[in-house]
Parts: sequence; structure tokens; C-alpha cells
Amino acid sequence: MSSTSAAPGRGEKPPMRDALVAAAFRLFLERGYEQTTVDDIVTLAGVGRRSFFRYFPSKEDVVFPDHERCLADMEAFLAAGDAADEPVRRVCDAARLVLGMYGENPTFSVQRYRLTKQVPGLRAYELSVVRRYQRALAGYLRARFAGRPDGTLRADVIAAAVVAAHNNALRSWLRSDGRGDAGAEVDRALAYVQSTYAEAPEPPRAAAAEADGDVVVVVSRRDAPLWRVVKELETVLGHG
Repeated sequence: MSSTSAAPGRGEKPPMRDALVAAAFRLFLERGYEQTTVDDIVTLAGVGRRSFFRYFPSKEDVVFPDHERCLADMEAFLAAGDAADEPVRRVCDAARLVLGMYGENPTFSVQRYRLTKQVPGLRAYELSVVRRYQRALAGYLRARFAGRPDGTLRADVIAAAVVAAHNNALRSWLRSDGRGDAGAEVDRALAYVQSTYAEAPEPPRAAAAEADGDVVVVVSRRDAPLWRVVKELETVLGHG
């Protein structure tokens, strides 16, 4: 959910868009983010300013080129669910969809992570993206928990927990320069969320309840003979 997501070149993105992202990161690494202007980027990419702003509203957006599509994918995945889906598992699976973008180019993801750490403005921008992912998860959960008196609170807490667990594992992987299995780390983190918040399936109803019969509780001494217990039971049931 941190927006340090997929590398340029994924899917069917326009070549010019990829060229702008590649040029921007080359300059960011060589000169620094603050020292690089949009004019510098378009000059290196060999396009005009209008082409840049056709794809990216600002210089910050070229650092996070895929988060809008990533958010749309998450929302579509959540919307495609049904009432049979366990809600907490569904939002954890949505987080895994986001993770898929990170692992496609670990080098790019690590570079962006380092850049974001160095530039306070980019960190603030990234946090705003994270909040949008969290709102999407919370919105889905609020709808699923609508009949509960604590539905809104539960939805917001679980959404925050999913984001925190996902980002904790992801950043650990990024700090290791993309070594190791990011998927396994995120799975462990999300498993913790599921074990804490997911609701177990409702157990089968007892036979007595299925028969809609009465449930009778008899209190007797531990050392009472069986015939006395039976006699007390008959008395309660009106058979004595």
C-alpha cells in the first residue's frame, strides 16, 4: 500500500509515458529530486512539456506513476466479491494484489523507496496515497459490517491493521534492497491480521436446538445417585 509500487513498463502503458518515468529517475539519481525540473525531464526524454503533463499532473506524480491504476484494481477486486467472502480475508487478498506490482522490478522499487525517504515532500505525497488505499479497504468493510453496532469502528480498525501489516513487511523487504521473498513476508504479516480479526465460521447448531426443543439444566450434587438425578429430571419435565 505504500505507493512505492510497480516499475515502469508494466502492461500496455504508452512508450512515451515509460520514457518520461525513465528519464525522471535517471535525473533524480544523478542530480537529486529537488534539483531536477520538469524541463530537464522532457529534454532528456525528447518530448515537450505538454506531453509530460498529459500523463503526470506534477513532478511528484512521475515518482508514483502507477498508484491510480493500482487503486482502481483494488477497488474493482473488492467490488467483485460477494457475501460468501470472509471480509477480512478479502481485504488481505486486495493488499496482495498491490504487492504484485512491487515485486515486478525490485531495483526500481528500492530506488524509489530510497528517494522517498530523502525527500519530505515525496514522503507526504506517499502518505496521502496510503490513506486512499486505506479508505478503499475501510469502505468495503463498512458495507460488509453495516448491520453491526460496531461496524464502522471495526471496519476502520481492520483497514488500518491491513495497511500497517502490509507496509511493515514491504518496507522490511525494501530496506534489504529487495532481497528475499516479499510475498512470504507480507503473507506472514497479513496472516497475523486475519488471525486477530477474521471471524470463524459459525459452528453447527446443536441437535436440541435444531429440533426446536426445550433445553433443561439440572443442578445436582456430584455424589447424588443416578436414580435421584433421573427423578429430578422427570419432575422438571412433569413426568413425575
